[in-house]
Amino acid sequence: MSRTAVVPEHPWLLPGALTPPGDPARRHRRTTRDWLVDVLCFLLSLGWVVGATADAFSARPQLSTAMPYDWMVAADAVLGLVVTALLWVRRRWPVGLAVATLPLTLFSMAAGVPLTILYFTVVVHRRTAVALALTGVGFATNAVFSYLRPDPHLSYWETSAWGLVLTLLVLAWGMFVRARRQLVVSLRERAERAEAEQQLRVTQARQVERTRIAREMHDVLAHRISLLSLHAGALEFRPDAAPEEIARAAGVIRGSAHAALQDLREVIGVLRAEPAAVEPAAPERPQPTLGDVPSLVDESRTAGVRVDLRDRVDRAEQVPAAVGRSAYRIVQEGLTNARKHAPGVVVSVDLGGGPAEGLNVEIRNRWPVGERTPEIPGAGTGLVGIAERVHLAGGRLTHGRDESGDFRLAAWLPWPA
Repeated sequence: MSRTAVVPEHPWLLPGALTPPGDPARRHRRTTRDWLVDVLCFLLSLGWVVGATADAFSARPQLSTAMPYDWMVAADAVLGLVVTALLWVRRRWPVGLAVATLPLTLFSMAAGVPLTILYFTVVVHRRTAVALALTGVGFATNAVFSYLRPDPHLSYWETSAWGLVLTLLVLAWGMFVRARRQLVVSLRERAERAEAEQQLRVTQARQVERTRIAREMHDVLAHRISLLSLHAGALEFRPDAAPEEIARAAGVIRGSAHAALQDLREVIGVLRAEPAAVEPAAPERPQPTLGDVPSLVDESRTAGVRVDLRDRVDRAEQVPAAVGRSAYRIVQEGLTNARKHAPGVVVSVDLGGGPAEGLNVEIRNRWPVGERTPEIPGAGTGLVGIAERVHLAGGRLTHGRDESGDFRLAAWLPWPA
């Protein structure tokens, strides 16, 4: 609902209840506060009618020109009672009742308080233009009332001036109440909007975290499946291998398959989890760092990939965890791509750099001869994920065929001093 649709200029915006216009069943339902206010207004008006009528009867001999007959005083009291009864429905038709009872402001003393309450209701619940128009007409009727019902102790102009002052006071009070209600509605909407935006930010953060975890698992899963394919291919082309080699390859296949299934189970669990269940109840398993790169290379060597590792990192033990993890994933993706697209070639992994200089990661392999279809299918998103990871870390990534004809995957990651 827009802010302009809930300003207290509409009759359904009552004190203590902000009811939308599209709900007819609740549009005119009174709250406890409304009942208390209406009862107080009714009793106040009723007391004024009784007091004004009694005063008019007692003062009629001195004011015979204003009320020469007793029935006029009684009729004025009846009109005051009628307007007092109308106060119970003033919230539904404030302007209509104010216009219908406007002629009474010319002469009726008994209806003075209930008419003022009707006027106050219009100022609170209707537009300023409507309130000002009714105020202008009230100025004119006030001048006539001062002439028809003169005060015995004040002059005509003094009586008219007091009537104008009272009208302006009621107008100012009503506009203040309306402005306060508008402020309350605005603050309430702002609080609800801030809460909704906060919930949206939390949901988006959870979704981003789930996507990050799934992308992380994708890299690990692709690496393990490539190892599976490589060992299975070796068994297929070397059926006459020694039993020890076959047993060792089968053990690697079994271990890699078990780890791949475990990773796949975690990916599916992350993607299927509800947002409220994304927050881990237990600590996450340790993430790889730069120190795990030799183990990653040894794993590829065990699978039959010829890998040349050159580690020239200065003070490698001081590398930040996030930088080391990114370097590990870059090496992992480079070895996976080499096994997919250039099986049998030598892969060189070069690590270098230091604090303030940055960390350089380069994976290079010879370009395969001839056009060939990778034996291990891929989704084609590995390098995209690596590029995004490096970009978020504030680094640079290049990949592709260089001048020497080799495929080169190189990244630079910032390493603060």
